[in-house]
Amino acid sequence: MTASVPELPLRDELYLLAHNDDTGQPHIHRQALALGLAGAVLIDLVLTGRTALNGDTSGVGVQRVRLNIDRPVGDLIADTALTSLRHTHPAPPLRNWIRGFADHLYERTRAGLHAAGILRHTSRRRLGGLIRADTYLPTHNRWPVIARARLRFLADGREQPDNHTAALAGLVVALHLTHHLYLSDTATVTAQLRAIADQHHRPVRDITAAVDAAVGDLATATYR
Repeated sequence: MTASVPELPLRDELYLLAHNDDTGQPHIHRQALALGLAGAVLIDLVLTGRTALNGDTSGVGVQRVRLNIDRPVGDLIADTALTSLRHTHPAPPLRNWIRGFADHLYERTRAGLHAAGILRHTSRRRLGGLIRADTYLPTHNRWPVIARARLRFLADGREQPDNHTAALAGLVVALHLTHHLYLSDTATVTAQLRAIADQHHRPVRDITAAVDAAVGDLATATYR
């Protein structure tokens, strides 16, 4: 179904799923989404062997992100992540790295999608022309539709979970985006996607859990 369309980086698909196709408005807080985008960048680097996690995996100790293969990806954001690890000693704790790399990542991801021709920029005046509202919309509905279709087929058992889509499933669940997939039984789909994500490689599950925890920290800080 999707063979003729290039697979986007995990962060780009997550960005598209986290926005309304018609209005361009995010479904969740931008800061929370930025944490998910940072996790997506790291997952892509782990899946290609360029980074790895070191340290305790019991939840008691600290896991750290280390550079495994110091070779450029050819993607500006991914290569920036590698550079940050190259110049950080000792290796940063996983959750700290996610929080730090999330700074301005929402805007950088959006700019990359715009430069690639996947998003188009529009602006309009509100309140009698006093306020300009900038909006970014998909140039073609195939981009968000394909991302949603992968997860739908996965939840329905019509496709086997590849590494990319299983990781996307975990991030969608962690960011509470399942009900924006436009499926009728959200609770069942959430459970199915969580079960698929829980069968993923341990480092990917650990990154997703760190994103979940960082989003929880953000929510807690908001109500203090």
